[in-house]
Amino acid sequence: MSVHAYILIQTDVGHAAEVTHAVTAVPGVVSADDVSGPYDVIVRAEAKSVDALGHDVVARIQALDGITRTLACPVVHL
Repeated sequence: MSVHAYILIQTDVGHAAEVTHAVTAVPGVVSADDVSGPYDVIVRAEAKSVDALGHDVVARIQALDGITRTLACPVVHL
């Protein structure tokens, strides 16, 4: 069973499009969209565990240029 999450990203002003393009190359990223509101990009990601999500996906996204803040929201099934 894999873990799915939405990762909300705030970017430097004027960098949303380049961040969206860059995050699509990160392994585990399923999709990335520019949005308006308090966040600039929303990413749908998947990994084999919560630890892998943090280490293999979120950490790699946070290392990209132009990102100021991220918020990972794991999907839960109620």
